[in-house]
Amino acid sequence: MQSRITAISAYTPGRIVPNSYFETIVDTSDEWIQTRTGVIERRFTAEDEYTTHLCFKALRNLLQDNPEISVSDVDFIIVATSTPDHSVPSVASQVQNEFNIPGCGTLDVASACAGFVYGLILAKGLIAAGTHKKILVFGAENLSRFTDFSNRNLCILFGDAAGLALVEQSAENKIFDSLSGTDGSMGKELYRSSLSTLINNVPVIADARTHQNGRLVFKWVVQTISENLIKLADKNGLNLAAIDWIILHSANLRILEAISKNIGYPLERMPQSIKYFGNTSSASIPLAWNIALMDGRIKKGDKILLMGFGGGMTFAGLMVEW
Repeated sequence: MQSRITAISAYTPGRIVPNSYFETIVDTSDEWIQTRTGVIERRFTAEDEYTTHLCFKALRNLLQDNPEISVSDVDFIIVATSTPDHSVPSVASQVQNEFNIPGCGTLDVASACAGFVYGLILAKGLIAAGTHKKILVFGAENLSRFTDFSNRNLCILFGDAAGLALVEQSAENKIFDSLSGTDGSMGKELYRSSLSTLINNVPVIADARTHQNGRLVFKWVVQTISENLIKLADKNGLNLAAIDWIILHSANLRILEAISKNIGYPLERMPQSIKYFGNTSSASIPLAWNIALMDGRIKKGDKILLMGFGGGMTFAGLMVEW
């Protein structure tokens, strides 16, 4: 059973938060933020807006932009998120209910910033198994509700958004080989806990806020993702020069620049969402993809490497043809 991605969409909240906002609450400046992260502004949810609402609006955008598409026959929904409204019920189940999709399985995936690509890999597998034919895969985050706004190194990074892909059974395969990996020993370097005060028997702060060892994470990401992008292209029988676009998780513009330099791949062929939407974790890849589709950069037949990476530490990569 072959599969392809037939549509991409996204939604970002209406509240624009410029760097100048952070100048009023922590010791920072627009220049400091841009120099270290590349972020110019980001979006935050309204008081009554949660991850489920971001997913609802992203799917409504997809249906509005693609009136020929119906979700009544969707048979599985995957939502990658680390910021669900509830532990139970899942965000995916709330999407099913909102759009009244009968006979539909649902699953939330908790793989942080790698979650969207893991979701695509799972969708491809379900279709290949012959058990499902039409799957919605979301990456959605409401990170502003889990941010410590007294931490000037972290609070400037994050934004809220949702993106999604429609994955369908196809006569011609357009979703190719993938790879993934995890280094659980790095778990304490990027975490958010509200229960246990230990990760790998090392004390951590269980305050439901995001904590990160920025220097170690930066080094791990740049080295690991650079190596595995080359491996992913090779696994698909190509070199990087034959890849039209590489879409990475938009964690930090400086990370993207370092990876671009490491692998000798042009930064202008790496669509990103960091500058105007901040780090939106699992939403950042579909958001960047949608932006590049809307402005005409990505065209039918283009070969794209996707790779997400984040807390765990974990990563997932996949090659697709648009």
